[in-house]
Amino acid sequence: MALASGHRLLPSSQLRAAPGRRPASATAPALQERYRLGSLLGRGGFGRVFAATRLSDGAPVAIKRVPRNRVRHWGELPDGTSAPLEIVLLARVSTGFPGVVQLLEWLELPNCIVMVLERPERCQDLHHFIRARRFLPEEVARELFRQVLEAVRHCTSCGVLHRDIKPENILVDLDTGQAKLIDFGCGTYLQDTVYTHFAGTLSYSPPEWNDFGWYHGKAATVWSLGILLHQMVCGEH
Repeated sequence: MALASGHRLLPSSQLRAAPGRRPASATAPALQERYRLGSLLGRGGFGRVFAATRLSDGAPVAIKRVPRNRVRHWGELPDGTSAPLEIVLLARVSTGFPGVVQLLEWLELPNCIVMVLERPERCQDLHHFIRARRFLPEEVARELFRQVLEAVRHCTSCGVLHRDIKPENILVDLDTGQAKLIDFGCGTYLQDTVYTHFAGTLSYSPPEWNDFGWYHGKAATVWSLGILLHQMVCGEH
């Protein structure tokens, strides 16, 4: 990925160690040489996200650190490189589409996986965006919801199921109004057959999961989108 300064980031395959081997300790200083870490933006079951600045051009980014022992599923990138499934899924959908957060690069350090993601200069997750206004006027909700639907359609067309659509996982660029789907930590490959394992936020799970222990990916997504739209216009779950 070309930088504004004319430098080029190393390909992901050159930034990580071979699968099953302990990464070289030199990668940690390399990260510190390229980015200045800032405040904690959020934390969850899969890791922590920090604000950061890319030193080469001053661009704001987000750095997500996931402990290696929290990485449950691995996949394969197009070049054959083994990588955590979240990174494989992001690589599928993070192709310049504006409604999905862009993965800029990733590194494998001795104790954690690091993802460098785009971060708008002024942004707010949709949860805080709604809370600041109590609820959204229908015209605002309509435009944001349209963008989320386009992002979901893009993901499914790429064979990716997000599985954790909720206001906390939608970022709103306060300068442009662009909504971006973030956090693919619960994601998986899209399949036509039923899923018998749930990942995501239980309060957004569909009735068939609660009643029967299975669900279809697209139908469960529609259910969670309905809850999301209700939160937008009513201001409550």
